[in-house]
Amino acid sequence: MSEYFFDYLKTLIPEERIRRNELMSKHTTFRVGGPADFFITPESTEELSALVRYLNLVDREYMIVGNGSNLLVGDHGYRGVIIRLGESFRKVEVDGNQITAGGGAMLASVAEAACASSLTGMEFAAGIPGTVGGAMVMNAGAYGSEMKDVVVSVDLMTPDGEIVRRSCEEMKFAYRRSILHRDDSSVISTVFTLKEGQQDTIRGRMNELMEMRRAKQPLNFPSAGSTFKRPEGFFAGKLIMDAGLGGYMIGGARVSEKHCGFVVNAGNATAADILDLIHEVQEKVQERFDVRLEPEVRIVGEF
Repeated sequence: MSEYFFDYLKTLIPEERIRRNELMSKHTTFRVGGPADFFITPESTEELSALVRYLNLVDREYMIVGNGSNLLVGDHGYRGVIIRLGESFRKVEVDGNQITAGGGAMLASVAEAACASSLTGMEFAAGIPGTVGGAMVMNAGAYGSEMKDVVVSVDLMTPDGEIVRRSCEEMKFAYRRSILHRDDSSVISTVFTLKEGQQDTIRGRMNELMEMRRAKQPLNFPSAGSTFKRPEGFFAGKLIMDAGLGGYMIGGARVSEKHCGFVVNAGNATAADILDLIHEVQEKVQERFDVRLEPEVRIVGEF
């Protein structure tokens, strides 16, 4: 099956863009993760459509990843196909007060394009280390703003390989959620609507938010950003700090003292170390405050 599968993949995607047993530690901001059976980079909607149709036809597990900034992959890897959108999906185009960005574009690139065109509304996204596609899945946000505040529409590719357009309302954005949590479609592109502003003011706000990140977050260690979702009525970081877990370590994984909401790779952590620490934090916070923390990071693969 494996060799036949590989041979057929080569009829859909050029062989140089198909990697076997690719270490996911190269593709996640945690810098951990074992090998994916296949790591494929499609460069067009036609290639992506043919690929996802085939994978669904043969019932082969797959996952589309962006920058890997919200992903924890097990040390024993992923028994399926990892798809990372190629350069053609990373374009960012400005037309008046609208920006169209491919699903593989970095949010920072969208924020920079907005600033260059004196458009305000995307400043909050400048420091989020993820892609547009990942941001649509999670309704990414920071400093009081979220994707739902600026998205007009999202073009999705269904498992049948068809492209459909969903309005902001149809995306059903909520706190760190969207329709994509229960829909296997993939983000092709997103249209944002922003407002005209003063470039100096926009740049100043972006710099201010970046400085706040540097001051409050452990950016000098590999992590996946905020490890836990904010529980209703509480702040995850404060609960963890008040439980006395700042600096708590399992193997090479540590609860950051700088921001207790972050689990970081403090040096040679394994994915198992990180997952064990996540579970330990959940248990201790539950015992102390009767609050169950829900991971914000996506956990996949074999541990």
